Amino acid sequence: LVTDRPDFTESSSTVGLGRVQLEMGYTFVEDDSAGTRTRTNVAPQALFRIGMIAEWFELRIGQTWVEERTSTLGVRNTESGADDMYIGAKIALTEQCCCWPEMAIIPQALVPTGDDAFTNDQFMPGVNWVYSWELNDCVSLAGSTQGNRARDDSGEYYTEFAQSVAVGVGLTDRLGAYSEWYGLFPHSANDPGARPQHIFNGGFTDLLTNDIQFNGEACVGLHLRSVDYLVGTGFATRRYE
Repeated sequence: LVTDRPDFTESSSTVGLGRVQLEMGYTFVEDDSAGTRTRTNVAPQALFRIGMIAEWFELRIGQTWVEERTSTLGVRNTESGADDMYIGAKIALTEQCCCWPEMAIIPQALVPTGDDAFTNDQFMPGVNWVYSWELNDCVSLAGSTQGNRARDDSGEYYTEFAQSVAVGVGLTDRLGAYSEWYGLFPHSANDPGARPQHIFNGGFTDLLTNDIQFNGEACVGLHLRSVDYLVGTGFATRRYE
């Protein structure tokens, strides 16, 4: 059971023809910058991965809900509602061969279906290139390179690039762990608050059965412009059609 959560780096394999995989979770994020403390709850982070047409193709549909609490100089505000819907497709490109990685490409987008406080108001396209190597029976190396349309706090649109590197380790037949760095790099953003972020992420997976996996993660920002920290947990399950 290969999942796209809990790490930032998506897996480079598809779920397979005739399989439907549901991945869900909860994440808490805290950030304190420029005199404003923000606490965010995100759930259920539902991602449906549907294998169709062929082994190399996967349809992806995601939806979640957000509650954001801010506090500035003692003034508190709470916003909650649905985020924009995520749609995409994962297309397998190559299998691993010696030094050549397993690769897939994910054309993706956010559709402006969210509530007023969280919608981007526009169709937000992007693309994610993912790749991985099985170094031996226990250790894997993976990464992703992507570019997505984004919107800053002032309402201006720009392109945000992202890069990640993750190392996974199989501890037992059931348990796995990973550590990961990822960075977010705004391009042509007018908002001074839209600056590069560097984040360290670590977590684990527990394969409860062949078709059910539990997972958890914790992240910390590596400098002041990044989020302070986040923690999350979730699960994945699949069925065969």
